[in-house]
Amino acid sequence: MHQQQQQKGTYSYNWDYYFHTLASLITRRIQACFSDDSRMIALLPPLDRGSGPMADFVAENKLTLQDHYMLLIALAPHLRPGFFDEVIQAALPQPGDFPQIGGVRGRQFRGFLPTAETALFLLAGDNWKERHELFQDTFGPDHFFSQKNILQLETPPDGEPLISGKLLLSQSMVTWFTTGREYLPMYTSQFPARELKTALTWKDVILNPQTLHQLQDLRAWHHHSKKLFEDMGLGKKVGPGYRALFYGPPGTGKTISTAILGKEFGKTVFRIDLSSLVSKYIGETEKNLARVFEEAGYRNWILFFDEADALFGKRTQVKDAHDRYANQEVSYLMQRIETFDGMVILASNLKGNMDDAFVRRFQSIIYFPYPTPDEQVQIWRKAFPARLQPAPDIDLQQIAQRHKLSGANIMNIVQYCCLAAMAAKEKKISGELLLQGIQRELSKEGKTF
Repeated sequence: MHQQQQQKGTYSYNWDYYFHTLASLITRRIQACFSDDSRMIALLPPLDRGSGPMADFVAENKLTLQDHYMLLIALAPHLRPGFFDEVIQAALPQPGDFPQIGGVRGRQFRGFLPTAETALFLLAGDNWKERHELFQDTFGPDHFFSQKNILQLETPPDGEPLISGKLLLSQSMVTWFTTGREYLPMYTSQFPARELKTALTWKDVILNPQTLHQLQDLRAWHHHSKKLFEDMGLGKKVGPGYRALFYGPPGTGKTISTAILGKEFGKTVFRIDLSSLVSKYIGETEKNLARVFEEAGYRNWILFFDEADALFGKRTQVKDAHDRYANQEVSYLMQRIETFDGMVILASNLKGNMDDAFVRRFQSIIYFPYPTPDEQVQIWRKAFPARLQPAPDIDLQQIAQRHKLSGANIMNIVQYCCLAAMAAKEKKISGELLLQGIQRELSKEGKTF
């Protein structure tokens, strides 16, 4: 993805130039088929005057002119649905079909959809050797398009030539080329993940000093992994990516720390919904996992599995087919995480709930304990709004000594007290109201006051 994303409206788009150049290429290729003049198209017209996210993407990734055309050909129906039909019919001596240019019709989209045959005809004409080499290079597994899931070739029906497959430009690239913004998939049962964001920074949270120190491991990997793995050759000796386990009681900062790390690193964080990920249908869990990992892999996301022991816990003794398949899901996950070259963070309330074979695969295992009394006092003081503070006679230190509360507990109590005080038109949080809020929060968790 483009490294320096620009805000919408700051890009200069030059689609008229792009479509005029592509239309000229289509016209000359078709007319050459009805002419004896082999000089009608000797060289591909340059696209050096293009502007916008696509032009920047091509320059940044050092793509060839043919790659540039491939992207433009695949993008055209998304911007101008009738473009190919209009240009093809205008170039033909008389209206009709022109099989040499390939293309198919969609189920709902009735316009011309370019295939590999379309691109090969436009870029190489009737030079069959060049067409074969271009096909093998562009749609092979080693090409940049394939490795980054940018442009793929749809598998055609059985028995039909591979070149009859549609050009599939990823939705993320369609969004990026047309708006200059990152495309984020919507939550569905097939893609059970949501973006994890926060407005907070490290100044807004209180964490145990040891926990903060251990988070430096993740920063070190983010800043230096590329040099270590590629320039120094460590990538040949160890697996890709980075795996971290955050464990500790609920509400101690595992999720918010992940969100802040994502903001600090400039990476999108996606939180996996395990309840939707696990399917009762055999094979569906693996498919859902594959979609998430594939999308995250080329988009450089951080994946966050909350309450991870729900899926990644200890494997059960095999008693029936269901147990065998459940263990198979865990094994599949281990394999995907081990081959994922990005950062994966798993959160669990208890480290002991995690499968031992899985725990050995983590580079970092970080404990998020309950805050100490002194840390609780800091959280209390940061939690209350400046215009609605606790009464002067409230001893927060004494409250912290008496009650074992997490940061999430404290925030729930503060919210309850502030709403109650505002409803009663109070200007301060009274000691009685604060104790009432504490009692209410503890009772939710079945704890005594």
